[in-house]
Amino acid sequence: IAPRLGRGGRKFESCHPDTRKKLTLVSFFYLFLHNYKIYEIINYMKKIIFIIPLIFSFLFINAQKIFSVKYESRADVKVFVVDYESRADLLVYKVKYQSQVDKNEGKWFFVDYESLADKKIFFVDYESRADLKIFFVDYESRAGWRENSKKHLLY
Repeated sequence: IAPRLGRGGRKFESCHPDTRKKLTLVSFFYLFLHNYKIYEIINYMKKIIFIIPLIFSFLFINAQKIFSVKYESRADVKVFVVDYESRADLLVYKVKYQSQVDKNEGKWFFVDYESLADKKIFFVDYESRADLKIFFVDYESRAGWRENSKKHLLY
């Protein structure tokens, strides 16, 4: 079919073909999704599926990420390391990886930067100046609170 002549003798082709295209399964689903805006719902659900695990990971991680500050005034908690396990409020186990920490059960991971820490501590020289007395244990299973009344200090 030859192109038609328009006003002023310009040639143009119709944007509508003279013959109908065969409706394939793919084009049917495209039209269906496009007309009912389901593609928007699918994109929204993809976002939700991505965000929900992210939210839950932050809710359940109450890690004991600790940073040791240089000045007492910058600390959230003043800590004294006792010589005997029986004199401690908290038995602390230093974990190697951040993923190994528990909520508030005495497993500490020392971070390199203050901004990454949940709590900033300062090690004091005298037991009387400390908010919390700790003892470092060698086994992870021994970590935990001996004095529950001070548990609020690390929340």
